[in-house]
Amino acid sequence: MNVPTEFSLSKSSSLPNSTRRSLAESITWFNSLLASKPTLSPTKISTYLACPLKYRWTYVDERARWFLKSKRYFSFGATLHKVLQRFHDRADVGVATTYQALGALEENWLDAGYSSAQEMQEALGDGKEIISAYVDRELALPTTAKTKYVEKLLKIDLGPYILVGRLDRVDECDDGSLEIVDYKSGRLAVSDDEVAGDLAMSCYQLLLKHLHPECTVKATILALKTGNKASYSMSDVELEEFRCDLIVLGTEILHRDFFEAAPRWKPICGDCDFTVLCRRHQDFDEPLTSPPAGEGGPGGDRTHDQAVMSRSL
Repeated sequence: MNVPTEFSLSKSSSLPNSTRRSLAESITWFNSLLASKPTLSPTKISTYLACPLKYRWTYVDERARWFLKSKRYFSFGATLHKVLQRFHDRADVGVATTYQALGALEENWLDAGYSSAQEMQEALGDGKEIISAYVDRELALPTTAKTKYVEKLLKIDLGPYILVGRLDRVDECDDGSLEIVDYKSGRLAVSDDEVAGDLAMSCYQLLLKHLHPECTVKATILALKTGNKASYSMSDVELEEFRCDLIVLGTEILHRDFFEAAPRWKPICGDCDFTVLCRRHQDFDEPLTSPPAGEGGPGGDRTHDQAVMSRSL
């Protein structure tokens, strides 16, 4: 059953004014009820699966915001996304060539998180290489699809909460199917199995299928540095199972008492802004020598929380 995320009353309705007023009041109440629901995104859910304490520090406990640091890879990725948004936006005629795309890169460059001017210049050079290669490839390829959305924010009411997600790009293919394209600025390769097991890609397919139930939908991860890409399309059965899993997991997140959760060390702690807060807990068992930051992937070791989802990161 598709649940609308907003109701409205058509002006062309022939209902009596008294009935229209009553309906309008009900619609206003219902929309305000939806607006008051909590929201979860793929990023929030992934953060929870990786570490409930990191979820607390990021989204629940406002005191931890003082410990957040700018990350150069966030700045780098956001800049590339902005340039590609403009390149694929049919309404933006200012970025249609490689030269214009490189100009947009410098115009939209974010410098937060870099440790030095030299590091930033090296990253800028890498960005120029990535954008040049990407635009050259796109301009050389035959046109088999048209861009339908760029940076499209979608939402769906899952009952206990609203699932929201922002899609980098959606293409409409010649056969009428829709392809979600998700850019990855730090990856060199990707496989179909990785797309199939990616939580965000599954969320995006669920969101887009809700908006376009008549269309076949698939998700593609594109590694910007190499142009390597892979895809996966979830069946209707998979989408329904995933939707049910999200409801269960989201309910767990929303009802968990994060202030009672005890921190435990994970490989991702080495690259976490909040490790200093976890160290204050007497049960935080940190190794004398921590592995390199980021070891073990974006979610670290597979915890019980991750096992709740069959499509964990």
